[in-house]
Amino acid sequence: MSVDPFRLAIALVPVAAYALVLAIVNARRRPFLTSGGSDLGSLGIAISGLMFVGPLELFRPEAATREFENYIWLFMLSLYWLGLVLVVLLARPRLVVYNITSEELRPVLAEAAAGLDLEARWAGNHLTLPRLDVHLHLDSLNIMRNVSLVASGGQQNIDGWRRLARELRRSLAPIRAKRNFRAIGLLVVSLVLLGVSVTQMLNRPEETLQAMNEVFAY
Repeated sequence: MSVDPFRLAIALVPVAAYALVLAIVNARRRPFLTSGGSDLGSLGIAISGLMFVGPLELFRPEAATREFENYIWLFMLSLYWLGLVLVVLLARPRLVVYNITSEELRPVLAEAAAGLDLEARWAGNHLTLPRLDVHLHLDSLNIMRNVSLVASGGQQNIDGWRRLARELRRSLAPIRAKRNFRAIGLLVVSLVLLGVSVTQMLNRPEETLQAMNEVFAY
């Protein structure tokens, strides 16, 4: 059974936009640092379309739909965004650096850590900055050339993480990354998803209109 073009577009367009942003980030010739919250929030936005045509539509309360009509979507989406914000706030502190491997990042991170805390020490992939109350380990995804600095343990100082992010960003500024050809693959994925969405809607306008009426008309 084929998916109607309207729901297909809702599901695929945010994913395509996310892949396009990743392609742009990976096409840069320098490392890109972002917070774990921003990274997780971006992923949440990317899957928002899938959530809309999946669980949100499936578990939409019928009584509330009859009462609030199309405003029910405002409540359902607000619930989703609030849940996403809650997940971001409850997640462990994390920094993500794109366009770099763990081997390339480690000396830069060591220099930044030494500038912040003379007592900074390494134990394998674990780094402790006792004066900042920051304890982390490196979690690398070398196939995509990105590294996550993930909090280890429960005792963490958010201000210490902010200071580490600022110092690491300054240390990464002069670094030039190798050309990441994975950006081309991400760009192709983005264009294919967008192309499929637009083509289906243009080729099946009646089904698109009918699906829009099913979703929004009561």
